[in-house]
Amino acid sequence: MEFKDFFSEQSTEYAKYRPRYPDELFEYLSSITNEHKKAWDCAAGNGQAALSLTHYFDEVIATDASEKQIQNATGHPKIKYMVASAENSGIESNSVDLLTVATAIHWFNLAKFYAEAKRTLKPEGTLAIWNYASSNVNEAVDSVTDHYMNEIVGSYAAPDFWRGVNSETDIDFPFDRIKTPDFKIRQNWSFRDYINYIMTWSPTRNYIKQKKSNPLEIIFDVFKKAWGDENEKKEIIWKLTLKAAKVK
Repeated sequence: MEFKDFFSEQSTEYAKYRPRYPDELFEYLSSITNEHKKAWDCAAGNGQAALSLTHYFDEVIATDASEKQIQNATGHPKIKYMVASAENSGIESNSVDLLTVATAIHWFNLAKFYAEAKRTLKPEGTLAIWNYASSNVNEAVDSVTDHYMNEIVGSYAAPDFWRGVNSETDIDFPFDRIKTPDFKIRQNWSFRDYINYIMTWSPTRNYIKQKKSNPLEIIFDVFKKAWGDENEKKEIIWKLTLKAAKVK
């Protein structure tokens, strides 16, 4: 399999090669939410989290600042998609039972977003934000992935990207935080899937944009050797960093 086979258009492939959040996460968020009339999924992207929320809420509002993301999002009768920023959603005050932010909080103006969260949430409404960072496959693959991130594309990552990676310490959460269970994302992926996942990283995209070349070419053969049989599916695990609170 040649390296060129792994090039992909981000607008169509992004959703396909991003990890899926576990069902247990949304079941838990539902359990700590008082009412289940309306959820707001902020920075919804392709609608992955919003779709999961439809199992527990009568209505889901999914907003994203990117019109292109909204256009490519998966439709559902319970979901109302809107192009809107996190800091100025246009959502009615005191109307939201659960507000979620899935792997996007690090891009926000936190002070303005938290003010918007307080405005839109009902009294004692639930706010839940989460991020995931490095993946774990096995020692050989993880070593190559770490080298790729730290030595090849790391300098092309925006400062806000690193806030996401270090969200436990670098993302302010000025609420009475609920002690939550540990959640992990698990995916069974082939080598192609894993490489295309790395293609979706913003540092990879920034490198390509600035240098007009693909950084994975530098290390592709090393990745392939570490993986072994390219058709063999391996379990990839990401740990979620979840912060949740009842907002007064």
